[in-house]
Amino acid sequence: MTKEKLKENKNNKYTILLPTYNERENLPIIIWLIVKYMDESNFDYEIIIIDDGSPDGTLEIAKKLQSLYGEQKILLRPREKKLGLGTAYIHGIKHATGNFIVIMDADLSHHPKFIPEFIKKQKTGDYDIVTGSRYIGDGGVYGWDFKRKLVSRGANFLTQTLLRPGVSDLTGSFRLYKKDVLETLIQSCVSKGYVFQMEMCIRARQHNFSIAEVPISFVDRVYGESKLGGSEIFQFAKALLYLFATT
Repeated sequence: MTKEKLKENKNNKYTILLPTYNERENLPIIIWLIVKYMDESNFDYEIIIIDDGSPDGTLEIAKKLQSLYGEQKILLRPREKKLGLGTAYIHGIKHATGNFIVIMDADLSHHPKFIPEFIKKQKTGDYDIVTGSRYIGDGGVYGWDFKRKLVSRGANFLTQTLLRPGVSDLTGSFRLYKKDVLETLIQSCVSKGYVFQMEMCIRARQHNFSIAEVPISFVDRVYGESKLGGSEIFQFAKALLYLFATT
């Protein structure tokens, strides 16, 4: 890597937000992978773990990881109880020192190897947002049964038809944001749960923020149970109608 490239990498800092709830098995692996790929690329970064009162001991594991990797690299910003994905990002960004924010799941469904690709893509056009897409190029979903794939595709198709956001994968949650852009979008959004990701893209369109996409492979969680249930699907449908009526 050239001196110019090293200098460019050091001029930017990337804060990776990891909301967790019952992820004690997955957390050590995802942290190891993030450190591996970020260190290999010589990026300046920090990881903020936002645990929502996990009863399985996730926070205790996080503390051990902080001891292993150092307090400068691993920051712990826990909350007392489960308060929703959107508010977890709001909480995490308050403590972020990076000028770019990466949001991703901690359950190994998002592979950290794509983060350097997000960063590379962002630099090509100084994009405000880079989002991972399961529905372009060689992107895809692995480990889902037919029913879940059908629900995901159906929700995405319905959203595309009603809202026309210009993004192929609205319900994904693996993204890179400029920090000030993310702060603006968070202030604009009213959703707090899983619908938060979808609304972020719609609000980005309203603010004329530039968005690029990178194909990603989404792999169903290895350990633990999915948090997606009937209540989240109902929230999605309700929010979709709200956004259709107000945007």
